[in-house]
Amino acid sequence: MRVFLDLMWFFKQEKKSYLTGIAVLLVVAVLQLIPPRVIGIVVDSIKEGELTSGILLKWVVILAAAGISMYGLRYIWRIMIFGSAVKLSKLLRNNLYHHFTKMTPSFYQKRRVGDLMAHATNDLQAIQMTAGQGVLTFVDSLATGGFVIIAMAATISWKLTLIALIPMPFMALLTNYYGTLLHKRFHKAQEAFSDLNDKTQESVSGIKVIKTFGQEKEDIESFREQSEDVVQKNISVAKVDSLFDPTISIIVGISFFLSVAFGSRFVISGELTIGELVSFTTYLGLLIWPMLAFGWLFNIVERGRASYDRVANLLAEKVEIDDTPDALNIKPTGDIQFNIDQFTYPDEDEPVLRNIHFTLKRGETLGVVGKTGSGKTTLLKVLLREFEGYEGEVLFGGRPIKNYKLEKLRESLGYVPQDHFLFSAAISENIAFTNPMADKGTIEKAASLAHIHQDIEQFTEGYQTVVGERGVSLSGGQKQRISIARALMMEPEVLILDDSLSAVDAKTEESILKALKENREDKTTIITAHRLSAIQHASLILVLDNGEITEKGTHEELMRNEGWYREMYMRQQLEELVEHGG
Repeated sequence: MRVFLDLMWFFKQEKKSYLTGIAVLLVVAVLQLIPPRVIGIVVDSIKEGELTSGILLKWVVILAAAGISMYGLRYIWRIMIFGSAVKLSKLLRNNLYHHFTKMTPSFYQKRRVGDLMAHATNDLQAIQMTAGQGVLTFVDSLATGGFVIIAMAATISWKLTLIALIPMPFMALLTNYYGTLLHKRFHKAQEAFSDLNDKTQESVSGIKVIKTFGQEKEDIESFREQSEDVVQKNISVAKVDSLFDPTISIIVGISFFLSVAFGSRFVISGELTIGELVSFTTYLGLLIWPMLAFGWLFNIVERGRASYDRVANLLAEKVEIDDTPDALNIKPTGDIQFNIDQFTYPDEDEPVLRNIHFTLKRGETLGVVGKTGSGKTTLLKVLLREFEGYEGEVLFGGRPIKNYKLEKLRESLGYVPQDHFLFSAAISENIAFTNPMADKGTIEKAASLAHIHQDIEQFTEGYQTVVGERGVSLSGGQKQRISIARALMMEPEVLILDDSLSAVDAKTEESILKALKENREDKTTIITAHRLSAIQHASLILVLDNGEITEKGTHEELMRNEGWYREMYMRQQLEELVEHGG
């Protein structure tokens, strides 16, 4: 029952609803005692020949009143208890989603999307069951069982009551053992479902790759194996679950046998009347539900505890990057200075950046080039505060970026990543993602600057064309340009293009860069690229190799150095010349 203690914070928060629901449940439990007693009284009246139509009518009215009252009260407790359980599910789901949005990329490198989805669906359903059905079953089984036992002992025979309860300790021991087994097996079943969820999500997202390489059969077989694993582990749970009802039924059957056997002797000896024995066995019948409910309670609680542990562990993961207590609530502006001696990714040994020192004046353009894996994207992630833990500091407007609220820092940075994610929504909604209230003219202006306006106009639905999930219905160049337009909608202080022009032709690239230069004269731009034509106009160019700056200067200065930059530029110029038939 530890999960109830874990959820005590919520029970206190919703104490009015829960206390009302529990109070109503107790009243219903008391009202349930009326019918068995009435039956016994009527049976004795018949035996003694004292039953009249008036007396019978009186007891029928009492039974009807009790039934109608229980009907109305049961509606009330359902609203109070089940309604609160739904609130818990909503609260935890919101907390999880908020937690996800605050986590850094390292968190998502360790956690799979399918697993996170399983936490937000199956696990929350199990917790909701615990806070609803679990609370109901716990209170109802104790209240009904307790009141029935008291009524049996106080109004009929305490001796017969003790005899009837002899098998109950065995039931408590067995159900406790089953509950422990259930907790372990359900935890494994939930983990298996998470794996299957992740496999499904991954396969659907990568369906193009699977089809391209002709791996449909292999992927289906892999899915079948994981699905079979989920089935087997859930069957393992069901095997334990199926032990509860038979065990309880046997225990209750033994109680009935003892009650009838010893009750008959008490009737013969004159300690009980026939009507009292009938009432007693009817009361004993009422105990069947609390006993079955008690077994079901273990099932619900152990499932809820396993799921709550999984969700609690997820929420307990610390946010690696957060605002400092005295963080500035202003958007940074001004020069950017990098003074990083060394940066290493979490759980890695080798530094990714070393001796990164440069200043980028406001309104200038920075170009960052280098081989694949040289540290270009890492440099940008440090500026975006996706990672920290570096030796040194990064200044924006003369202040360390850690001194700004994270939200304000990122409001100044318009980032276009290498992996262009588009939502399954209209193109206009994708562009206006950072400014949902923008009018059509503003959206079209951003699209024009990114040189995607004409492409959009040629679509059947224009700006209302719905792109597929992750933009699967668009070409790579179109996705890149829509992503650029989305970033421009922010009118950011710093526009960051992380190799975001690789999928467009040289002419389109030149037009986009020219439009950005004309419309962002007083604002800073940072561009990483493999194609050097994208950054040759930059005010400052950095050449990175193995995380270090090996060359630094303008295009003209670097061409005079006769280093890697000059060699790569000449090679790319030659390749372009050959492509055009030269």
